[in-house]
Amino acid sequence: MGKVLVLNASYEPLNITSWQRAIVLLIKGKAEQVEHNGKLIYNDFPLPTVIRLRHYVTMPYKEIPLTRRNILHRDGHACQYCGYSGDELTLDHIIPRSRGGGDTWENIVTACVRCNVRKGSRTPREANMPLNQTPRRPFSSLYFEVTKHLRSGTHQEWRKYVIGM
Repeated sequence: MGKVLVLNASYEPLNITSWQRAIVLLIKGKAEQVEHNGKLIYNDFPLPTVIRLRHYVTMPYKEIPLTRRNILHRDGHACQYCGYSGDELTLDHIIPRSRGGGDTWENIVTACVRCNVRKGSRTPREANMPLNQTPRRPFSSLYFEVTKHLRSGTHQEWRKYVIGM
């Protein structure tokens, strides 16, 4: 039936849960329904898509690993120079490693093979190849999960609860 976005008491996204777990939280009075999709589970009990916890929960910050998969996801599986979104994508260092550029969220972008070779060991400015977006560290691991649902076209009602969408 679907997934449910769980918001903290302050309306900040906490996680994504199953609709069954969301129903349990609603029945126990630990959460309230914020959004629903119009489908009914029981008479006069709509299927929630967003719930909010009644009490604030402190969550520790979880570092997102810098991996190829996460960078591709952050960049929408598209070249950050020309917009190509095919199969043969590579990772490019904005400041090349040969010039001291490190492996950081802010220095690595997705690039097609053609743009990566054309840029070579130059900076985007030197190669006259501006970036479509400035790379940045993702807000949270939840950000990745939410963007998957939004890009697939499901749960568009989640967009207003996520910063940077």
